[in-house]
Amino acid sequence: MTRLRSRPGNPTVVLAIILTVQLMIVLDASIVITALPEIHTDLGFSPTGLSWVQNAYTLTFGGLLLLGARLGDLLGRRRVFVAGLSLFVGASLLGGFAQSEAWLLGARALQGIGAAIAAPSTLALLTTTFAEGAARTRAIAMYSSASAAGASIGVLLGGLLTDLLSWRWGLFINVPIGLVIVGLAPIHLPDTEPQHGHLDLAGAATSVAGMTTIVYGFIRAATEGWGDPITIGAFASGLVLVASFLRIERVAQQPITPLRLFASRTRTGAYVARMLTVGGMFSMFFFLTQYLQDVRGESPLQAGLSFLPMTLVLFALVRIVPRVAARIGDLPLLVGGLLLAATGMAWLSQITETTGFVLGIGAPLILMGVGMGAAFTPLTTAGIHGVSSDEAGAASGLVNVAHQLGGAIGIAVLVNVFAGAGGRNGSPGDFAHALSTALTGSVICLLLAVSVVIGVMWRPAFATLRAAARAS
Repeated sequence: MTRLRSRPGNPTVVLAIILTVQLMIVLDASIVITALPEIHTDLGFSPTGLSWVQNAYTLTFGGLLLLGARLGDLLGRRRVFVAGLSLFVGASLLGGFAQSEAWLLGARALQGIGAAIAAPSTLALLTTTFAEGAARTRAIAMYSSASAAGASIGVLLGGLLTDLLSWRWGLFINVPIGLVIVGLAPIHLPDTEPQHGHLDLAGAATSVAGMTTIVYGFIRAATEGWGDPITIGAFASGLVLVASFLRIERVAQQPITPLRLFASRTRTGAYVARMLTVGGMFSMFFFLTQYLQDVRGESPLQAGLSFLPMTLVLFALVRIVPRVAARIGDLPLLVGGLLLAATGMAWLSQITETTGFVLGIGAPLILMGVGMGAAFTPLTTAGIHGVSSDEAGAASGLVNVAHQLGGAIGIAVLVNVFAGAGGRNGSPGDFAHALSTALTGSVICLLLAVSVVIGVMWRPAFATLRAAARAS
């Protein structure tokens, strides 16, 4: 049982700290997206290599999140939160000064490690601060909106900073904000009693290595083909490493991923649906920002501003979603939101070289904003459904794991779709055609997420209702 060593401070201040850090950590996965053309020119990245600017962050972040959650349990969540955030800030400063591909990717990987250490404590500290009920529901809705809007805010902020200053300021901006939070956290955040135990380092190593190797296989396949021996070897090695990870977790005394968390169909379905949803959405950001600059000739700032309506819609729904969920239920709201997002993505997938912005791009993005705003709160709630306080860190870690790995794997898969549709040919028309094909892949991801929600999360609820009806 996780016990508090100190009580939380003012709940409003605690929530502000948690939301600021969550937003900063989530948007750092996308803040470089608008700057990719400049990074490509400045540091000499290849077109497919650009995806590693994002994946170096998301893979270390997603792969080490559960180790970060375990560190919080063993050493105290506030202490680990501050340590992770400090590493994140230092790596951001290092990345801003990068002079080569390897330097930038190394700094992005360090950022991911720092985020992985800090992030699990945010949702766990939120559940510690706010008692179950209306207050926690509102707090989770705001947390979910920060997670959902983080990608679009990152694209907007990255475009602004790249246009006015340099792509490097997308990393530098974390430094002053992070230092303020590092100073405030010991004063306002609650701390938990350290526990005795050990770290599952073997589990952490095999999970990160396995997912990184699989993602590398997808990205290499985009340039060298599926029959390439290294591509095949990467997939084979990745699957062996993932199988080893599962075996380690099954026998470990204190695994970083307690497999019993997957006993709940609600939680398991929420993790899978989140991966599919984020995979589809992050891929859209990745390709559309390049389209806006390379095909439409927009500046990074103009490209970022294109996502502003979507961002505003996401935040506008913060207060509305909990009320709607209370009236119609989480699962209907989740299904409706995902279907709206899929409709918006299908609309956007009709894009061509000459598509007008208002009806062809802006309107679909607004529709996707409504859908994501509706979907992410029930997805987050389902991901921590029914867990005890001593497993809150691991469960909240899995929510973030699904978020980050979904983005990394989604981009890796759809880079292949994009390349196969002629996206590397260089002409604006070819790029637009390949983008349309890749966005069709994003539609499929969202529809698969709907299938998981209905088939895995919702069907047991219907079975329970039918059994109750028969019994009465």
